[in-house]
Amino acid sequence: MASHVIDWDDTIVALATPPGMGAIGVIRVSGKQTFALLNELFPSKNLLEQASHTIVVGLLKDQNKVLDEVVLSLFKGPKSYTGEDVIEISCHGSAFIEAQIMAAITARGARLAKAGEFTQRAFLNGKLDLAQAESVADLIASNSEASKRAAIHTMRGGFSTDLAYLREQLIKFSALIELELDFAEEDVEFANRPALHSTVNELQQATQQLINSFALGNVIKNGVQVAIIGKPNAGKSTLLNALLNENRAIVSDIAGTTRDTIEEVLNIEGVLFRLIDTAGIRTQTDDIIEQLGVAKSFEKMNAADVVVYLFDAQTTSLEDIQIVAQELTSTGIKHVLVANKIDSITPEKLAELQTVASIVCIAAKNKLAIDTLKTALVQKAVGGDVQTESTVVTNTRHQDALLKLQASLQDVSAGLSAKITGDLLALDIRQCLHYLGLITGEITNDDQLDYIFSKFCIGK
Repeated sequence: MASHVIDWDDTIVALATPPGMGAIGVIRVSGKQTFALLNELFPSKNLLEQASHTIVVGLLKDQNKVLDEVVLSLFKGPKSYTGEDVIEISCHGSAFIEAQIMAAITARGARLAKAGEFTQRAFLNGKLDLAQAESVADLIASNSEASKRAAIHTMRGGFSTDLAYLREQLIKFSALIELELDFAEEDVEFANRPALHSTVNELQQATQQLINSFALGNVIKNGVQVAIIGKPNAGKSTLLNALLNENRAIVSDIAGTTRDTIEEVLNIEGVLFRLIDTAGIRTQTDDIIEQLGVAKSFEKMNAADVVVYLFDAQTTSLEDIQIVAQELTSTGIKHVLVANKIDSITPEKLAELQTVASIVCIAAKNKLAIDTLKTALVQKAVGGDVQTESTVVTNTRHQDALLKLQASLQDVSAGLSAKITGDLLALDIRQCLHYLGLITGEITNDDQLDYIFSKFCIGK
């Protein structure tokens, strides 16, 4: 947890629900004066005498003017989200009413909260570590089952538990080395070097597992950009419509119909795929607009996480596809080869295509084997099971710190092998603990905190 617990003197208020008209609006108030301040506006009951974690109903009044009939949820610190006294006001979702209530509260000494300030106070008061606090923003921004699950896992302390184990092992390691330094003149060795080497190897493996999870985490958090490319009339727009199960793109037998890229989002097994239907790739065309579309297709292909190369099974030879596959492989682009219109080819031709394991055979117009293609996309993008309940690193700041931790662990391992002195080993161990502290917030500064929490929404 953070080492600096702040004793806040001010009370903050913010709208916790999205602005605009709705059935209910929630206004959150936190700070030392929360109960005393709201008590002035709530004549129905004496809030100072109410128990924590209870709900009261009544009128909010600013002097003799009724502001609204509200429900107040009472949370007395430290058993609250922020660790301070908190009251959440559920009022009618009128922007005018919400503004009047907040104006009455600020007139009595509260101030408007900054972005993320409630969660920042929760962190500073030891209710969350920094990794958990950041996962709150990830949970709010989650747009798929996988991203929601990853954020909840971290917010509930799953990632922090993994980090705590690493930290505990390093501290034990450090304590033995420091003890040797205290008895340096007696030349006593408390730390068994082979056992320490084994511990470092274990820590390296655990750290590497977290680092490796970032590939999946990045996909879960940001989605997968998929460019559907191929020659004109391969059926790219038909495939997009089949994947989306709606007529999103114009379908025509006329070559060059798609002049620009069309982008849509599809959720497959809890992962968001951003599908891009590109203009058909052909090198010779006199149409200037089509030429621009082809150029954009190449641009999207190079920027995509996965490329779906769609080809007409009727008119494309296996040799041509193998050449395309070699070119895509040489560029390092992840790709899925998809044979379309298999319902119009001979059984012999289909059997020939099916001998190549990397080719997915479909008929986009009749939606044949579309689910097989979806499975292939998930496998290509994620390379495993997205339903995992283990820790998945989704934050680039955490990934950067883990990479530095791994490098420092390597320094410790190399130092043990080289039989360097205990004082130098102790320095390398402290560096490892430093990078762990950067993730959890045990080592931080105000500027860094302001930057992290400024990306939160107001009211959270």
